[in-house]
Amino acid sequence: MTVGRPRMGLRDLADEAVAGIAARPVRTALTMLGTVIGITTLVITLGVAATAANQIAGRFDAVTSTEVTVDIPAQRDPTSPSLVAWTALPDLARLNGVRATAALARPDSASSAQVRTNDLHDPTSVTDRTLPVVGTTTGVPEVLGAPMASGRYFDEGHLARHDRVAVLGAAAAKLLGVTSVADSPAVFVNGQAFTVIGVLGGHGSGLDRGLSAAVLLPHTAADDRLHLGPPTTVLIRTDLGAAPLIARQAPIALSPNDHAALRVIAPPDPATLRGGVQHDVNGLFVVLGLVSLVVGAIGIANVTLVTVMERTGEIGLRRALGAARRHVAAQFLAESVAVGLIGGVLGASIGVVSVVTISVSRQWTPVLDLPIVAGAPVAGALVGLIAGLYPALRAARMQPVDALRSGT
Repeated sequence: MTVGRPRMGLRDLADEAVAGIAARPVRTALTMLGTVIGITTLVITLGVAATAANQIAGRFDAVTSTEVTVDIPAQRDPTSPSLVAWTALPDLARLNGVRATAALARPDSASSAQVRTNDLHDPTSVTDRTLPVVGTTTGVPEVLGAPMASGRYFDEGHLARHDRVAVLGAAAAKLLGVTSVADSPAVFVNGQAFTVIGVLGGHGSGLDRGLSAAVLLPHTAADDRLHLGPPTTVLIRTDLGAAPLIARQAPIALSPNDHAALRVIAPPDPATLRGGVQHDVNGLFVVLGLVSLVVGAIGIANVTLVTVMERTGEIGLRRALGAARRHVAAQFLAESVAVGLIGGVLGASIGVVSVVTISVSRQWTPVLDLPIVAGAPVAGALVGLIAGLYPALRAARMQPVDALRSGT
């Protein structure tokens, strides 16, 4: 009689694996937890490092910004003169570090004007839109760093003549269906006709404030026809590094007598960069350090639990000779604390040596946080104490007879 080779199907293999896992649920859970913590550490390390790098890069971008905005509050008395006149921009442009300036008049009443492109009634298209209307000076393209997609921007001559011309932002032109200004299309703003002479191209400037979806008019014609009034915002483009200085000087140049009433939005001072970056980096490594401590605690707990299982005979013998449960628990807790304490001392020593070695190799000045270095052994002992609680309690709960039987 020929005996065939024993075979195990996938179902049998799965049943045996499940039975083996379920036979020691606590040990299985700790082993699994080690894998979970390892993968979690990897994901957290990469994710937090990428997040911190993005945050730090954002701080540098903010400091290197060249954009300054001055908001002009409206006067409570409508008959009072504006805090900033349209003629104040040349004084601002003379400041050292100012590359371009532009003033905008955008009152709340002009935030939703009715704009249409022509008087034809085309049932297949929508030519009536609700768009913001802005009265401006001539420097908007230079301030925004935006090229003209079509046509040109109005100049000082248009302002002086009060010409009824308009420039459309890129989004506004798309909404109104204006793709070319070669035929001098017209837009009607609240019934007032303006000839479109240009379309402003797209840009990513933070100074935009919705100008891409607006109808831009010379402030003289805008005040004549739509009563937009005095400027409400001044946009400034500065040289690199000059923004903080210009932010302090601009209100005085625009309104010497009432400069305190103006609100300036500017990049942060470079002096604050160091503290912000240091805070971000410290936060990154604190998170990574805490994750490492958790991984170490899981490792100590797992090893201590395996030690308890391997020393059941010793535990049973001690219990049979009169040792109380608290004695057994104290023994394993002491071992776990000792492991953590020694690990803390070695870890702090290796960490200090590593920091000094890396700093010397990179020609950096090593900076050590002495309280953390001194507290590392205490932290290690505390981690060992917490990690050894469950294994010590499990060892203390063993009955002498069961421990001796399983240890033989």
